[in-house]
Amino acid sequence: MTLDRLETLDPAPEEVVTAELAVGDDVLVKAFALGPGARLEPHEHADSTNVFHVLRGTVTVIQGDDEEAVDAPGVVYHDRGVVHGARNDTDDVAVFTASLCPLPGSG
Repeated sequence: MTLDRLETLDPAPEEVVTAELAVGDDVLVKAFALGPGARLEPHEHADSTNVFHVLRGTVTVIQGDDEEAVDAPGVVYHDRGVVHGARNDTDDVAVFTASLCPLPGSG
């Protein structure tokens, strides 16, 4: 048995590669690998909290009108309904997970 669910993700420049690591009745944990120059477009989850865990590299996190470069290891909490996104402004791959709970429609 293996307990580590993090996959090896290797995006090209400007590419976003994702993998669902854990999906349950009330939670989703998804990995995002951002190639250099890649961007996860800002969006919001009206009924869910979203938490980013930066695992590798530096992710520029967008939250509302604010932006901040967050180095690994780092954790960013997004309240329900807050617009958020991510960008890789470096020359290296950046990897983070996003935990979403509760899942929309689960509660």
